[in-house]
Amino acid sequence: MSTAPPVPPPPWQRLLDSARESLRALGDAVTSPTPGEPPFTRAESRWLRGLPYAVAAVLVAALLPVTVTVLAQDYRVNGGIAGALATAQTAPLLLAVARPLQAWWIVLTGHVAGAVVLLGADGVAGRSWPWTPMAVVGYLALMIAVGLREPRRTLLGVWLVTGAFGFAFELVSPARGDGIGTLLFVLCGMVLLVSGALRERREAQRRLAEQETISEAERARRTLLEERARIARELHDVVAHHMSVITVQADSAPYRIPGLPEAACEEFTTIAASARESLAEMRRLLSVLRSEGSEGERGPQPGLDRLQQLVEATVRAGVPAELSLPAGLGAVASAVDLSAYRITQEALANVVRHAPGAPTRVSVTAAGGRLTVLVVNGPPTEPVSPLETSGTGHGLVGMRERVRLTGGTLDAGPLPDGGFRIAARLPLGEPPDSPGTDPAPAREKKPGPGPAVRKTPDPAFDKKSDPAPEDPA
Repeated sequence: MSTAPPVPPPPWQRLLDSARESLRALGDAVTSPTPGEPPFTRAESRWLRGLPYAVAAVLVAALLPVTVTVLAQDYRVNGGIAGALATAQTAPLLLAVARPLQAWWIVLTGHVAGAVVLLGADGVAGRSWPWTPMAVVGYLALMIAVGLREPRRTLLGVWLVTGAFGFAFELVSPARGDGIGTLLFVLCGMVLLVSGALRERREAQRRLAEQETISEAERARRTLLEERARIARELHDVVAHHMSVITVQADSAPYRIPGLPEAACEEFTTIAASARESLAEMRRLLSVLRSEGSEGERGPQPGLDRLQQLVEATVRAGVPAELSLPAGLGAVASAVDLSAYRITQEALANVVRHAPGAPTRVSVTAAGGRLTVLVVNGPPTEPVSPLETSGTGHGLVGMRERVRLTGGTLDAGPLPDGGFRIAARLPLGEPPDSPGTDPAPAREKKPGPGPAVRKTPDPAFDKKSDPAPEDPA
């Protein structure tokens, strides 16, 4: 059994349904106020926040007595009725600052009631009707408040309702109408158009500011994660070295130490197997942390023994720098050794980029079980390139993460003379034998040719981008 397809409605029915839906949407728009804040609510100045209320109070204070006087004397309206109409037409302007749509309904009702009262008044002949001049001024001021708060559909509904009442009154009594209804309709549309455009511009700026805040937070988070992944990749070599040593020692212990019991040999075998498994897990973890297409260095990780080469590379880049390094630091933990080098490298790179030609001093001291790395530069003596006026923020983020990794502290900030200071305090691997012992005397090292100078340029500072080397595997 087949069913007949539904018969489409005629065109006039579809047009009627569309018009009904549009009217229903406009009705919802003019009866449902949009939640929001009055203008200047978030302004820092208290006077600026109270400016809309002050303007509304001035308008009410100016329009209310004038409206009462004009209605009572020019239009010959009873004094009590004139006072009630004037209050209904002007007092809601105070409400319009916070609730403009509700204020519009009250004012519109007052204007309609006033037009009905003036229709039978004796003094209306030859005067403006259905709206008085004061009503036009107050209504346009109200339209500014509505346009700054409500969306387009609501503004369209307010404009159409205003025109509908004006034209309806002129049709009821065309002899008394003088075209002021048409004038208000046109002026109301212009005010709503301008104020609505200002509101949309303000909303666009607010959304743009929110998006920039979100983007900045995401960028900072991404920078932090990138620096942590980079540090983890660099520390892989350090940890892998120790794990390899453990594996070799555990495997060779039964051969190096004669007479070991069977249980001890089994224990060493278990230790070696666990170390190998840990190395395999580290390689899998490193493959996750490695960026796509990146390949690590084949050489060993740098440390404090390469600071001299780092400073000399900085001198070749045009920055007069000198190094003060203790004669003998003793044993330094691998993570601390690497972190001290990377912090110095990033600090010198910042000097090269943001303070070209600035005198710079690098000082490394050891005291109280802590290694202190101090990099101080003066103000730039050469113009800074416009490409270097803004950084990515990776430098200080990386320094903080390296210091946090080793359990140290970082102090970074500008100096009164226009320079910059970075002080990193990292714990040495082992506490000092005597806390009161003075640190080893420092010897001044100034860059210059010598046996320790590398003949090839240091890529860490000869390239224009971030001087830090590629992430190691």
